[in-house]
Amino acid sequence: MRLTLAFACAAAFAVTTPATAEEGMWTFDGVPTDAIRKAYGWAPDQQWLDRTQASAVRLTGGCSASFVSSEGLILTNHHCVISCLQNLSTADSDLVAGGFNPADRARERQCPGQQAEVVTSITDATADIQGAIGALTGAALVKARDARIAELESAGCTDRAKTRCQVVTLFGGGQYKLYQYRKYSDVRIAWAPEFQAAFFGGDPDNFNFPRYAMDAAFLRAYEDGKPVATPVHLKWNPRAPQAGEITFVVGNPGSTQRLLTETQREFQRSERLPLTLILQSEYRGRLLTKMQESPDKMREGGDELFGYENSFKANSGQFRALNDPAFTAKMAADEAALRERVRGDAAIGDPWTEIDQAVAARRNGYLDSVFLQGGPASYSTLAGYALTLVRAGAERGKPNSERLPGFTDSALPLTEKRLTDPVPTYQWMEQLGVEFWASKAREYLGTDNADIRALLGKESPEALAARLVSGTRLADPAYREQLWDGGAAAIAASDDPMIRFFVALDPRARAIKADFDRNYDAPVTAAQARLAKARFAAYGDKLYPDATFTLRLSYGQVKGWDERGKPVAPTTVMGGTYDRATGQAPYQLAKGFVDAESRIDKATVYDFVTTNDIIGGNSGSPVIARDGSVIGAAFDGNIHSLGGNFGYDGTLNRTVVVSTAAVQQALETIWPAPALVAELAGKRGRR
Repeated sequence: MRLTLAFACAAAFAVTTPATAEEGMWTFDGVPTDAIRKAYGWAPDQQWLDRTQASAVRLTGGCSASFVSSEGLILTNHHCVISCLQNLSTADSDLVAGGFNPADRARERQCPGQQAEVVTSITDATADIQGAIGALTGAALVKARDARIAELESAGCTDRAKTRCQVVTLFGGGQYKLYQYRKYSDVRIAWAPEFQAAFFGGDPDNFNFPRYAMDAAFLRAYEDGKPVATPVHLKWNPRAPQAGEITFVVGNPGSTQRLLTETQREFQRSERLPLTLILQSEYRGRLLTKMQESPDKMREGGDELFGYENSFKANSGQFRALNDPAFTAKMAADEAALRERVRGDAAIGDPWTEIDQAVAARRNGYLDSVFLQGGPASYSTLAGYALTLVRAGAERGKPNSERLPGFTDSALPLTEKRLTDPVPTYQWMEQLGVEFWASKAREYLGTDNADIRALLGKESPEALAARLVSGTRLADPAYREQLWDGGAAAIAASDDPMIRFFVALDPRARAIKADFDRNYDAPVTAAQARLAKARFAAYGDKLYPDATFTLRLSYGQVKGWDERGKPVAPTTVMGGTYDRATGQAPYQLAKGFVDAESRIDKATVYDFVTTNDIIGGNSGSPVIARDGSVIGAAFDGNIHSLGGNFGYDGTLNRTVVVSTAAVQQALETIWPAPALVAELAGKRGRR
């Protein structure tokens, strides 16, 4: 599994019942130290937690990471930097295939669009925001909530060059927390192995174990052109994990849906997941067909294909979980038990029925939201730029408290960075994306649909895509910056066909959002706030909220599992790579492994599994030992973890980790980086 945020998403459910041992993605202001101590005879103290929080990094591409030296060095996964490597590659220098190992720091290269963020404080804003909501309903509720969030974020971070504030909704509106971050907007790639080593086994091994993957990489945070000083960081510990030892995964799990009601899960099962899987499968086929036309297209489309294959597999696992009778029966029983516990409580009422009604309303507009709210931006980078520019042109002229999320003062610096940073685009892939969106929108909404008639006119999907992509100037970052700086006036004056397309689409997209806010978001927010009260009343406050791509801690141990009656060992060794190799894709040896075979210690633990509870977004999370040192980087889950979006099963769910011992071998022997080795050992790094 590639655990990035963009793609993922029989159990015991902590959101409706108290958490079982090793279950839970816990916020740092709610770590269950008593439960950890009961399970392991030891628990981290506040000093341990503070040091770990200050070392944990969130990457804006949807991954997690950690500082591992005093000079801004960041450990993460290779698949978390693959977009950076691809953006920096050319036909003559493929950094994805060949890896990246600069001779000195001066040759570390900036990753377009990347930002590293470290949590500096967490403040409870529940009473403030719920007070602003009061007894409001419908669109007024959403407006009041979003306005107060914008005000708190703006007031909390006045230095927007170095800080970022984000109000996070927990328990569906039962809690609100203001997270403050120290941010680093200059992030550079410092080291990465060959792709074939990082993704050895390819899609067949994805979400499986045993694994033999060097899914690790290093970034470095810079400020004012110099590496950032990070005196608080995790200690690099290149030792083998020990079976049964306690492990902590600290990162930013992207999104879980363990708080859903039965009706909301049914919507996932009958509407969202089936449509998502159909679209992903067909787009993957079209993309692969185009890639096979030339070596250049195969290289250019590699990251996109990689993402779609992973996403399809993850969503397939979720779909299977929601169609597993034992899995769903347990969730239904937990909901029934909670309803019985709070029956007759006037303060809670019947939030389940209110959510049922909201879901019924959601079904009516679901296809419109899928195909019209973002248009082709889901499949085209250039379309995404146009959508952002058109929205920003309208929103930035409004008072901060009246803007759409994503365009408030606190969000604008990152939005601008990701819009204006130079990123290569490929006309064939952009055209394919717009064409696919247009063909599917017409198919699902119907040729006679008023929106389709307005957007396509008499053009075919192919003709529309060719016109928009060949005519746009949005591939030029200078033009994007010009439109951004020019605001609404520049958008109104632009004759760029992609801009004009989104100007035409935007009113309809806004109407769809307004309908969603009024008929789904508002009633569900109010209902879920009371559901949170129900859970706290029934089970106490030692519950963890759904994942929100914010900092969490999970605890577990190094441990295998039984698969169809046979034990699966918790570790693999590097020598197993050679045994598994066939010479054919995807089990070909990376060149570095071939060249260094005689020098590699084949008994070194390569990958290992733990019982930690994680989900997409945890990619690159440090796996930390009791002494606070890092012994690995989480990069995957086993096949059973795919249902982790909805629940956790400690007997089967496993986190897959690349060991620091294996990464040390890579740095010393396979792709030598002696300066990094010295830096990780606490010695002077590269100048």
